[in-house]
Amino acid sequence: MASLRDRAYEELRRRILTIELAPGERLVERDLAAELEVSRIPLREALRLLEADGLVLQVPNKGALVAPFTPADVRDLFDVRESLEALAARLTAERRDDTGLARLRERLSAARAATAAGDEAGIAAANAGFHADIVELSANPLLSSLMRPLQARTHWLFRLTAQRDPARQCAEHEELYEAFEAGDAEKAAALAHEHVASGRDTSLRLAEQWTHPDVDPAAVAARRRRRKPPAGPALPG
Repeated sequence: MASLRDRAYEELRRRILTIELAPGERLVERDLAAELEVSRIPLREALRLLEADGLVLQVPNKGALVAPFTPADVRDLFDVRESLEALAARLTAERRDDTGLARLRERLSAARAATAAGDEAGIAAANAGFHADIVELSANPLLSSLMRPLQARTHWLFRLTAQRDPARQCAEHEELYEAFEAGDAEKAAALAHEHVASGRDTSLRLAEQWTHPDVDPAAVAARRRRRKPPAGPALPG
């Protein structure tokens, strides 16, 4: 049975990733505790976990906010993804098996169905899952551990950039799948890098719209670069 902390974490994570709670929005502990029917202690523990995910930010004199996800944050995320996801794609092509390929086909089917239905949340979930599966199927535990903290932010990015052409993303994923199926590691790496990089400029432009008027994005970015990772219990699951 999930703990109160875990329940609060999962519900707040869901609300942030589906934009029910928008970037920069204040998280009032009293109100959230009443909504979620938990006390302040498990709520604060959940907020610390979300801060470790990069989804929540503690701002002096303002309390907790949904992280603004500044243009600098988006750029940093792309810098890491372009390199590590290309590596993951290379390894997945080399180490593919029937079970892994079947999982990727299921993600592609889900993305096509969500695209046909115009389901933005479903598109984001399927596309984020496709990328996460590639990392897992690379069969490199160190790479998986490095990428795991980025998965929530990648999912969030897909949801925030729903204006990007979902049909094009489906087509690029299908081309990448074909490289996996053929075991073409070099092509898979090149396609993965190109696919991630193709979203950089659009995402950076859209990121300008997410800035909250009460938060200075430059100050947020500078603070993130200075601070140590928040301490706290390990992520559930």
